[in-house]
Amino acid sequence: EVQLVESGGGLVQPGGSLRLSCVASGFFFNTYGMSWLRQAPGKGLEWVSNINGGGTTSDYANAVKGRFTMSRDNAKRTVYLQMNSLRPEDTAVYYCAKSDRSGYYTKNLRDYSVRGQGTQVTVST
Repeated sequence: EVQLVESGGGLVQPGGSLRLSCVASGFFFNTYGMSWLRQAPGKGLEWVSNINGGGTTSDYANAVKGRFTMSRDNAKRTVYLQMNSLRPEDTAVYYCAKSDRSGYYTKNLRDYSVRGQGTQVTVST
């Protein structure tokens, strides 16, 4: 059974930083691209970032480019999202998600049918 468990969310002031983690199990982790997704209050699910299976290539939504960094440690079966210079508009539930196809990592939400339970990030004074 595929399981993704996120942690690291919380309340942070604007301009602050957080690092999210996601531990994966139940599949050949280093062969699958992974993404972080988020859903802000009253809005739809949004793709944030992705990374390939080897951890050598990543991409970001324009809204977070230059502020967020995604990485992975395949030995620990974990992906991370380092979030710096946080803004109130980054407030959302953040999910890690596994690509449906080995070897692929896309920006398309339809390619990520499995995701974790989410972790809440709130950016506020």
